[in-house]
Amino acid sequence: MSLKQFFLGLFFSMSIAGIGQNNSKEVLFTINDKPYYTDEFSRVYKKNLELVKDESQKDLNQYLELFVGYKLKVNKAYKLGLQNNPKYQSELKSYRTQLAKNYFNDTKITQELIQEGYNRLQKEVKASHILIMVDENATPEDTLKAYRKIEEISKKAIAGEDFGALATQFSEDPSAKENKGDLGYFTAFRMVYAFESAAFNTAKGKISKIIRTRFGYHILKVEDIRNNRGEVTVAHIMILNPKPEDTDQDKAKNTINDIYKKIQQGEKFEDLAKQFSEDKSSSSKGGVLNKFGSGQLSSEEFENVAFSMTEANEVSKPFQSQFGWHIIKLIQKHPVRTLDEMKNELETKVGKDDRSKKITASLNEKLRKKYTHKRDNKQYAVLSKLVTDEFYESKWKQPENAKEYTAPILTINNKKIEGKTFLEFVDKQQKAGLTAKPISKLVDALYEKFLDAQLTAYYDDNLENEFSEFANVMEEYRDGLLLFDLMEKEIWERAKTDSIGLQKFYDEHKSEHQWKNRVEATVLSSTKMEEIKKTLNLLKKNTEVQAIKEKLNVNNVVNVMSNNGVFEEGNDALPKSTKFEVGISDIVKEGEYYFVTKVDKVMPKAIKTLDECRGKIVNDYQQYLEQRWVDDLKQEFTVKVNKEVFEKVKKQLNP
Repeated sequence: MSLKQFFLGLFFSMSIAGIGQNNSKEVLFTINDKPYYTDEFSRVYKKNLELVKDESQKDLNQYLELFVGYKLKVNKAYKLGLQNNPKYQSELKSYRTQLAKNYFNDTKITQELIQEGYNRLQKEVKASHILIMVDENATPEDTLKAYRKIEEISKKAIAGEDFGALATQFSEDPSAKENKGDLGYFTAFRMVYAFESAAFNTAKGKISKIIRTRFGYHILKVEDIRNNRGEVTVAHIMILNPKPEDTDQDKAKNTINDIYKKIQQGEKFEDLAKQFSEDKSSSSKGGVLNKFGSGQLSSEEFENVAFSMTEANEVSKPFQSQFGWHIIKLIQKHPVRTLDEMKNELETKVGKDDRSKKITASLNEKLRKKYTHKRDNKQYAVLSKLVTDEFYESKWKQPENAKEYTAPILTINNKKIEGKTFLEFVDKQQKAGLTAKPISKLVDALYEKFLDAQLTAYYDDNLENEFSEFANVMEEYRDGLLLFDLMEKEIWERAKTDSIGLQKFYDEHKSEHQWKNRVEATVLSSTKMEEIKKTLNLLKKNTEVQAIKEKLNVNNVVNVMSNNGVFEEGNDALPKSTKFEVGISDIVKEGEYYFVTKVDKVMPKAIKTLDECRGKIVNDYQQYLEQRWVDDLKQEFTVKVNKEVFEKVKKQLNP
């Protein structure tokens, strides 16, 4: 594991922060007399055990070297003043906001919402809808007008009028004119929460109650309910669609059809995928793709074909997507995962969904009980009179002397919140859609929102004091972000731009970067000995490959396939017995295939040019520069390790 991976691991592994923390701590080492303690070292080591695969990387002596090097770089960053960079401060604030979200969840409510979401994920609902648009912050008059309109449409639908016709005529969803309001099949977390709930709480064939979302008022009709299709694992062979400038626009289609015929003739799907599939990410694996569910791929055509297959090893007919021509082989179908398997994923989805409003309401209630809070009624009376009916039209303005209202309106524990803060809050709420009347009642509602907002802010500000694991992770974030800036300056950019140094490093290490033997060749294959014999004879007569295929692939039967290009020794598409010499090979059999290889050019082992191995060289050069830099930092700063304490730590971590 590189040093870069080490410190990245510090703050991208926060989910297991705090494991095995020990309240007792001793000074493990110092850098310029600044102490670093055993508890932090132990915590970070345990966390990063999950990141390393090589057992040698778990060696505590080596890990101490990494940890000291990490802290040396942090000290250098502070010495250079990188912590004062506004970009760094903004990024740190953003990271803290993201991390803090984990501490704003009500566990009980969250678990209920996870269970509800999981239950709904068992089904997919096919529904159509009608939308009458109205802004969330619309006037009461416009809101009532929209409601009465959807109410009339709802009565027509319930009375039995054709829902699609009603959607075409009345729906303000722009797509309704084309699809008659049909939304297709969807499951949980695909629609806004209120709409989803209406869909899952309405019986098949029935019309829902009127529902309000941020888009407006809806009614929906549930057309069908089916079991969730789950996930599927398939293998595929793909031939890319031709480019507009290609002269032979039918080549891809003809090639996929030839491959399909060979599959029907009994040839192995996996072997054909390795030889011919142009999806290089899967071809070497016999075309096998990672499992996927509905909506996870960019091609609906591909998904529908995959899910339509029922039997393992079933092979589809060739079909075209926006990417190319495919043949699919079904490997395995996977049912919907268990709740335990999906729990973390569902929790994330709940937090990003309208469902989270339930969690917020629960948190507000808890914080009101957790912290002592008191309103200054005298100050409140003064401020409330400043808010006028202009608020309803979003025309209210703070008084010119608003900043002078510094007397506290609210006290939370020992923190006092000034009256001007409340006035600023009221100003920003003018477009929140609050319509309570009279104005005194509205101001009371605004104060309740203000109280919840201030309690939440107080809780947020004190997370480091209340939760040690939060403080630990934030410290790791703080250091890690600094190192990004420092490493970019000292290592990464230098490795990319120092052409002289990179060239010198390449010259010193180029023997480590070599091509294997390569050939420019055409490989012809068949499952029939008589056909490959004919192929060999035609090759020896200098017959073109295309002409050979036209001569031997007759009567709608594909007897011979070809593959040409530059192949490195060990390439799956190249017969293992290929001789690296110009000429035509003898017939060889590997597996169920007979091969003949025509080698046009031999390229022996050779050192790769700098351009041919630039990515690897730059990476190696970065690591070289980094190690030299750490050595220099050890000279710049004074490091003292308490060896006796370290031996105790080693016994605790590796008893």
